[in-house]
Amino acid sequence: MRHPLLLLSLLVVAAPVAAQSKHNTNAPIDFGADQIELQDKANRAVLTGNVAVKQAEMTLNAQRLNVAYTGEVVDGNPQVSRLDASGGVTVRRPDQTARGQYAVYDLNRRVITMLGAVTLTQGPNTVNGARLTINLDSGRAVIDGSAVAGGSGSGTGGNVQRAPTGRVTGTFSVPKRS
Repeated sequence: MRHPLLLLSLLVVAAPVAAQSKHNTNAPIDFGADQIELQDKANRAVLTGNVAVKQAEMTLNAQRLNVAYTGEVVDGNPQVSRLDASGGVTVRRPDQTARGQYAVYDLNRRVITMLGAVTLTQGPNTVNGARLTINLDSGRAVIDGSAVAGGSGSGTGGNVQRAPTGRVTGTFSVPKRS
């Protein structure tokens, strides 16, 4: 097995997944969508329809993306602070793919949190849970069986509930042995 500690971590409620290399969170963020609505007074942009976002070697795809910015402009560019994605969200990194219904990319903390039937795949290995948190500085990913319910989508309010099974599940490949 490539990651024996990873298997042991599944015995606890929160399952850390094998670390990756550090992501360049200072790279520019490129995007595309079917439509964009700029809400300058609210320091927000709303992208809808086949949203594609790329930062360095990481991509995010969703049906809707709210982009929050601080109001500061540096070198002619508004300073983005947060991305809220919904609708079949997929985040791809060089050797991992994560899928869920919602994702929040906090650019200040350099953390991505995904919610709603989350699946993380790395090669032939798969881990499923309700919430995935990826620290882009350390590359550490943690999946647990908790999910946030009752939130307004803005990151405020809501409470924490257990997933229906309350457990993290998965499959790990085993090398052929002679």
